[in-house]
Amino acid sequence: MASRVPRGNLLKSLRYFSRPLNSAASSSAFSAPGVPPLNFAEKSETSAVAVADEFQTGSPGVFDVYNTEKLFSSIPTTRLLRASANLHVAAIEPVVDLGMWVMKSKLMETELVKNIVMETIRHTFYEHFCAGEDTAAAGKTILKLREAGLRGMLVYALEYAADNESCDRNLDGFLQTVESTKSLPPSSASFIIVKITAICPMSVLERASDLLRWHHQDPSFELPWKLDSLPIFADNSPMYHTLKKPEPLTPEEERDLQLGYERLLKLCQSCAEANVPLSVDAEHTSVQPIIDYLTYAAAVEYNKNNSPIVYGTIQAYLKDAKDRLLLAANAAEDKGIQMGFKVVRGAYMSSETRIASSLGYESPIHNTIQDTHDCYNDCASFMLENIANGSGALVLASHNVESGRLAAVKAHDLGIGKVNHRLEFAQLYGMSESLSFGLRNAGFQVSKYMPFGPIDMVMPYLLRRAEENRGLLSASSLDRQLMRTELKRRLKAAIVGA
Repeated sequence: MASRVPRGNLLKSLRYFSRPLNSAASSSAFSAPGVPPLNFAEKSETSAVAVADEFQTGSPGVFDVYNTEKLFSSIPTTRLLRASANLHVAAIEPVVDLGMWVMKSKLMETELVKNIVMETIRHTFYEHFCAGEDTAAAGKTILKLREAGLRGMLVYALEYAADNESCDRNLDGFLQTVESTKSLPPSSASFIIVKITAICPMSVLERASDLLRWHHQDPSFELPWKLDSLPIFADNSPMYHTLKKPEPLTPEEERDLQLGYERLLKLCQSCAEANVPLSVDAEHTSVQPIIDYLTYAAAVEYNKNNSPIVYGTIQAYLKDAKDRLLLAANAAEDKGIQMGFKVVRGAYMSSETRIASSLGYESPIHNTIQDTHDCYNDCASFMLENIANGSGALVLASHNVESGRLAAVKAHDLGIGKVNHRLEFAQLYGMSESLSFGLRNAGFQVSKYMPFGPIDMVMPYLLRRAEENRGLLSASSLDRQLMRTELKRRLKAAIVGA
């Protein structure tokens, strides 16, 4: 799986980047990003099916960011105020710092303080960024999204299991999540999301990743447990996590790795039966090799028809992202596998840079934000051209309005159908509403990444998001500006009409 592609083939494959998103011809239909709400009215006068039909067939290609009255028409003023307040507070870094300090401090050992803090979080950030405490609540949130012309990615917010017992318990939660989609309208749940660290012990994933890195550098180094998969390394992939030859897996470790893979296959089978794809999240570079290996091995088993079940994730902020995507996608095509990829910018910037620096190595992350943007747009362009040629599937997960606009233009120029099961745009639930609704109004399929679970269970997820995504939270200026504009308009209308 980790075999290298001859450089001649790699250079030949670079033809796919000859029409990058950055150079896509601008179309008047996509000249401005579109927009809309954050929460939705409890009931809609128009049926969800009628709304979906309207978005698919009416006014395609129009991005309208300025008509806030139309965009926020389904949002009661109280909800709009609440959403606006949450985003404003989340964008204030000292407030985020204080919140994280309190959550990690001994103050949380005091029952009264803990109850006050948790209830405050529950009715602010938790309700804003999470879909509910269980599958029933998440299902109701998906139905509200559907009324607004969006779909939902169900994220049972678990990660970092320590042993097989917790892995089995986590798998049951993921399987219940898949089962819950059967009671929802078809296609309203667009994906099930899983983290491999939730279904395979972290220590085993780290050991297996070390072995895969060493095997990449020395192909004669045997891995008896290795299955048929796709390439997981490029020539520029970071190897500093493994500085000396690792010991082979013990029989117990090999068994635990096999159990983790069997859990993944069981989840894939459940998703195939429910007709909902499974997207495997990317994680730290320390364990990403084994995550990609297991994901691609599962894809070899389940992605043999025109509707991919298994999607891997490429983090475009990594310097090797574009090369790894190209190698894996081309190998999948050679094998006749319809490989799905979710392209994101990345969510572990602070920790990745810190770890590399502590080991005396350069960060695996691009040196500038523009380099990350360029890499993301190149990856999107490559995959869009693949889709246009009948190969692969793509989820473009981004909060960058310009990347969304460029991808929409590229898809339009390539003649990729707007409502195409091979192309999906996605944003975090509670974030980038302007981009989500702009793409929806242009006729594309758009999903929200929706973590759910009891608040105590979801807190590690929320804390990590707050710590790693400070820039994203503070960059939510477009949504905040549009909400302010609409609130001012409503206030003025109320005064004039009084």
